[in-house]
Amino acid sequence: MSAGAVARCWGYAAAVLVGRAVERAAVERVLAEAGAGRCGALVVRGEAGIGKTALLDHAAATADGMRVLRVVGIESEAELPFAGLQLMLARFADRFDALPGRQSQALRTAFGASTLPGGPPAVGAAVLTLLSDLAEERPLLCLVDDAHWFDRSSIDALLFAVRRLHTDPVAMIFAARDGDRPFPAAGLDSIALQRLDPPDSNRLLASVRTLPREAAERVLAESEGNPLAILELAASDRADRPSAPVTPLPASGRLEEHFRLQIRALPENAQRALLLAAADHTSELQAFSAAAASLGLVAADLAPAEQERLVQVTSDSIEFRHPLIRSAVYQDAPFAQRVAAHEALAGSFSDPRDADRRAWHLAAAAGGTDDLAAAELERAALRAVGRGGPASAARALERAAQLSNDRADRARRLVGAARATYDAGRLDHAAELAAAGGELTRQPSERAEASWIRAQVAYERISPAEASALSLAAAVPILSTDPDRAVSILAEATWCARDAADPVLLGRCVEQLQSVPGGLAEALIGFNDLLLGNVKPAVASMRTLLPAALELDATLDRLTAGYMAVLIGADTLGLTLLESHVATLRRDGALGWLPYAQEPLALAQLVTGRFQDAEATVTEAIELATDLGLDLQVVVLTSISAWLAAVRGDTAAAEQATLVLGDTRQHRMSAALVTWALALVDLMAGQPVAALDRLERVCDGPSGRDVAVRAIPDHVEAAVRAGETDRAGRHLPALIEWATESGNPAAQALVLRCEALLSEGPEAHQAFEAALRLDGCGPYDRARTSLAYGEWLRRNRRRTAARAQLVEALSTFERIAAYGWERRVRTELTALGDTAPEPAIGGSQLTPQELQVVRRAAQGMSNREIAAELFLSPRTVGHHLYKAYPKLGVSRRSQLAGLTP
Repeated sequence: MSAGAVARCWGYAAAVLVGRAVERAAVERVLAEAGAGRCGALVVRGEAGIGKTALLDHAAATADGMRVLRVVGIESEAELPFAGLQLMLARFADRFDALPGRQSQALRTAFGASTLPGGPPAVGAAVLTLLSDLAEERPLLCLVDDAHWFDRSSIDALLFAVRRLHTDPVAMIFAARDGDRPFPAAGLDSIALQRLDPPDSNRLLASVRTLPREAAERVLAESEGNPLAILELAASDRADRPSAPVTPLPASGRLEEHFRLQIRALPENAQRALLLAAADHTSELQAFSAAAASLGLVAADLAPAEQERLVQVTSDSIEFRHPLIRSAVYQDAPFAQRVAAHEALAGSFSDPRDADRRAWHLAAAAGGTDDLAAAELERAALRAVGRGGPASAARALERAAQLSNDRADRARRLVGAARATYDAGRLDHAAELAAAGGELTRQPSERAEASWIRAQVAYERISPAEASALSLAAAVPILSTDPDRAVSILAEATWCARDAADPVLLGRCVEQLQSVPGGLAEALIGFNDLLLGNVKPAVASMRTLLPAALELDATLDRLTAGYMAVLIGADTLGLTLLESHVATLRRDGALGWLPYAQEPLALAQLVTGRFQDAEATVTEAIELATDLGLDLQVVVLTSISAWLAAVRGDTAAAEQATLVLGDTRQHRMSAALVTWALALVDLMAGQPVAALDRLERVCDGPSGRDVAVRAIPDHVEAAVRAGETDRAGRHLPALIEWATESGNPAAQALVLRCEALLSEGPEAHQAFEAALRLDGCGPYDRARTSLAYGEWLRRNRRRTAARAQLVEALSTFERIAAYGWERRVRTELTALGDTAPEPAIGGSQLTPQELQVVRRAAQGMSNREIAAELFLSPRTVGHHLYKAYPKLGVSRRSQLAGLTP
């Protein structure tokens, strides 16, 4: 029986709802949303005894026709990976096989039933599908009481699922206590239960007991509006006895003191038995009995505590009536007795499946350092990592470090704890642990790892420049002893220096990489050279990584190769590599990596004119990064979204991105992309002077040699249209050199467009025609050339040829959803005296997510297969298809096969 069930049996729930009309309505709204086929979530917050459990009782009582899953977080299991999910979902283990293959394996791994190679599994996606499946049978209500005691791995999985169960009839309500262990639930609706006002406090007291006025006033004064305090103090035999004034304390403190008085009045063996039950929190009678026997106790010793209604013993469990009773029992016991209880419990766990519990009890029994307990905790941490629970691994390693006698063991465990803490998303604490471990260790590899962790935290918390400097410092100690790892760290330093657009840091990266052999190091040197303006040697070095790029296995190598291919103009290979890599991450359920891989993929799609693909990619990446708490990645992705919004004609969205970006000095590459986006808005609006000023900033320095090298034609156009031809050629040599070295026809076509804009007469005509004849030019760049050519032809009174170019440009802009340029085209056609064709109606109207779903459905994938790949529920996939059909002019799935939106 759960703690909530016990509370209901003992008659508190209904009474505690006095004065909670607003809060009941909030709960009922969530249930109504689920009843209407939409997912809803709510977090109920408040101090102990404030009525959170009573609200969950109300939800369960009013969930007509819903399947109810109700669990209670257990303090002692807060560090055990996926313990909370096991409480909630273990009863549905027979359904795991029906989940998509990788998800089934992920959930079994989380539950310790199998081993999943290749890193932490995407348990959140598996939970999403399982909850969706359950909700298909009937609406589902999930109630999580004491959610602050759920392990972080379980909470992350549940929050990921509930944020993506958009159109499933699922309601999820969390109840969490205020205190030192915060419950993270950003983006979910939340209500905070306040203490009752005097009239409601009087009503609650009157509903349970009639007391003399003086006694009633004392109960109300001491409870201070806490419902459980009112009930407990009113039920006390001492409630109507006179007493001396007491020092004001928080209500929970008075409650614990109230419970302590009851506990101290029990026989000694009853107190010891209660302590043993409180020390484990598993509520398992079997575990209690085994440990009790070693202390000379039996289950019958709990009888006096049952008579006082402190606990309830069933055939298989021991339930405390309230968590504060458990706390009072444990905190009031002498230290020696607590140690004895934990030692007895550790000795009772002989099953390998209970190894984690044994480890934590050994740690709790340790009065000082204890190498045996530390080693057990380190093994528990390794198991947690294998099951995808970095938060649990972090806590185990940190405690293991505290228990370690040996300096080297302590340092190793601190650095390991820092890495796991970083992986769990607690960046600031990860930096603290890394600093402590790095200072303590004498091992170069551990010192490098500690510095690398600090660098990764600095990227999020300080700046890319600081992160690059720390990464460089991390790589130096292991350049000769562990070159592969050194290159990985130097790759991090390079990307950070790129984001900072700092030539000094880029030069330092080159210096360090020159001492490390290997193709990746050579390619990274080339990348740094490219950003420093040394284009010819850069392209040659970067190209060395490409021949075997499709066979590369390492995540970093494949990502680097794909992005470098785009930077040197090998766009088709870059797209192939990045699409393949993202597909692999989807297959493996590697959620944490996906938003980082989608960033270069979206850029590759952007520069090749595949705007709908890019928008679908970046939209999904932003959603995933937000759900996963990758705040800086959201900023970086938003800069790509801003460029796409500008081309799409959504000026407001492009401008809004500048607010998301924040301090542009810290993320200069992202700032350059947003500035380029705003310059395009200016160009489309006929404001070339403003566009030129922005594009000067984009094309200057390292930022202008990254993807933004492709902004140089816009700079030339803005200068020409602004009448500042002396500035037009300032950056053109860089574009010419890049196009020459890359050998990319698309790049050569951009150069020809620039030459045409800067020329007159036959030379301009020849350059425009040559640009349009080149194969391999993307649709967007070709349409931009057609637009510029059409404008030139109209000015030179060649009306028929001008109209042909402008109509071609308009058709392409509509087809690729580059609606922002339509106004300029239509203005030109109007100047010719023509009426522009109306915009086409078709696939371009699909939302990014609809586009993703439709394309997979057209390939013959089922809703379930699409859902697994996009980390959605099958019901949400069906909803997107239902919305897409009328936009595409079809009425059934089979008609999608011939469409390529």
